[in-house]
Amino acid sequence: MNVTLDCYTRSKQVQASGANMTELLGDLDRQFPGLRFRVVDEQGQLRPHMRFFVNGEQVLQLRHALAPSDEVQIVQALSGGRTPTVPVYRQNRSV
Repeated sequence: MNVTLDCYTRSKQVQASGANMTELLGDLDRQFPGLRFRVVDEQGQLRPHMRFFVNGEQVLQLRHALAPSDEVQIVQALSGGRTPTVPVYRQNRSV
């Protein structure tokens, strides 16, 4: 199946196989050592900043079944940023 990764590999799209997400991550980890640990924590749970999509639908369980024709995306969610230290003022000019 096609797996799209936004990070962790030199290719944006790679081939991997597995009957479920756990097996898929095992195959990806064989190809790209250390990848599974970046995605799954020590308790075997998805890390909070990772998102999985199968055929465009978000998947929340590692036991989610997969078919060879599925398209899988593994995306690192971004958050944060910072608040400006200098307030931004806008003038309301009526003409």
